[in-house]
Amino acid sequence: MTKHRDVLESPESALERNLIAQYLRDKGYQLSDLEDLPEQESNRIMKEACQYATSRLAEIEARSKFRHNIEAPKKSG
Repeated sequence: MTKHRDVLESPESALERNLIAQYLRDKGYQLSDLEDLPEQESNRIMKEACQYATSRLAEIEARSKFRHNIEAPKKSG
């Protein structure tokens, strides 16, 4: 089943997972470390990681749109 998940997964979800992993590494954790923490602390850290990933994805999308608008050929009217 893992093979199928990888095939159907969007690039954004892979990037989101990488951003979450980056956040956790910056805080000194790996995803597997969260299983050993108290549930409340684990949930707090994952919530922070998800918020970080969401804001970074929004930033990346905004930059992409901005760049596309700059590079798009201007239509003459």
